Amino acid sequence: MSEVLLGSALVAAGSFTALWLLSLPLKNSSIVDPFWGPGFALVAWAAYLLADDPGGRGLLVAVLVSVWALRLGLHLTIRNRGMGEDFRYQAFRRRWRGPYWIVSLFRVFLLQALLLWVVSLPVQVVMVDGGTPGVIGFIGVALWVVGFFFETVGDLQLVRFKRDPANQGKVMDRGLWGLTRHPNYFGDVTVWWGHFLVAVAGWGSAWTIIGPVVMSILLLRVSGVTLMEKSLVGRKPGYEEYAKRVSAFFPWPTKG
Repeated sequence: MSEVLLGSALVAAGSFTALWLLSLPLKNSSIVDPFWGPGFALVAWAAYLLADDPGGRGLLVAVLVSVWALRLGLHLTIRNRGMGEDFRYQAFRRRWRGPYWIVSLFRVFLLQALLLWVVSLPVQVVMVDGGTPGVIGFIGVALWVVGFFFETVGDLQLVRFKRDPANQGKVMDRGLWGLTRHPNYFGDVTVWWGHFLVAVAGWGSAWTIIGPVVMSILLLRVSGVTLMEKSLVGRKPGYEEYAKRVSAFFPWPTKG
């Protein structure tokens, strides 16, 4: 197992370091965002190749991660195209007094590589355990399908909403956005709990639950829901009223 975990860590660190080197001449740390999803696929297949016998369960997890990663990577690449560096990284540049090039390596790129490695622990360990999916595994696939649906459809609905000039300045409260204020984040979290259920082989690998737990904390308390809510409340007309009617995270019928 140590060989797989170490190899995956080196792949994650190496790929994000290469991306950091590319960001320097571009002066754009935002290129790390579209790579977040594909980075998981890279680690998943690295672990698959390093393991002796990943079995059907390992292959299934690698495919599920790759489908999720490809969709997310394409979505963020298309969304961010031609937009320049994201405001978060611009603010980070202004706040940091030291040389940003070295700060961005550790505080942006390698930090994300570490988080990716931790979140993907179930994906790495399943390659060592191998075997075939059981009942819990099929429950995990069902959960993955639900999460992938919310994430994919939620993103598509928001893109179409923003493309309509008549919706400029309005709050998106239709479709899945009428059930949860963040269907994409809910879907992302659900997908990773699905990955965990497919990957876990028993009590011996139950410790990898740290992966979906960390992803849940990130999207609920750090870079997802909390950060987005702070940027919208008080700035987006009608958002506070929308927040009173619609669940923040878990899908639920609209109030009132």
